[in-house]
Parts: sequence; structure tokens; C-alpha cells
Amino acid sequence: MERLVDAGLCASCEHSRRMESDRGSVFIRCELALTDPRFAKYPRLPVLECDGYQPKDDVQTADTRSAKEG
Repeated sequence: MERLVDAGLCASCEHSRRMESDRGSVFIRCELALTDPRFAKYPRLPVLECDGYQPKDDVQTADTRSAKEG
């Protein structure tokens, strides 16, 4: 059974990784934390603002959608 997590920006960020514990708890891990101390390894969710946010290639942002529609 897939559990939904309200991760905010992390849900579509290139740097986030979904982690699941043996007990079924779901966490979002920020890979930027490995090289940059400004980022929390496991940020408090939902993340609404982030200097490191980079959309995944398969996610279309609102700006991209409106440019294609216009």
C-alpha cells in the first residue's frame, strides 16, 4: 500500500529521495545535505520554500506549462 506524504516542494525536487523504514514510516531525504550544511538531511514537511529546489526532469512546472499554452 503506497502511503502519501505531503512533502511540498520536495515531492518534485531532483534532490529529494523517498525513504521508508522497516516499520513503514515514510521520510523525505535531501541529498543536498550531503554537501551543503544549509540543508537539513530530513527537512520538516511540507517544504514551501527552498533555495536548493530544482524540479525533476519529468515534472512540468507552472512556468513551463504557461509558456507552452501561450
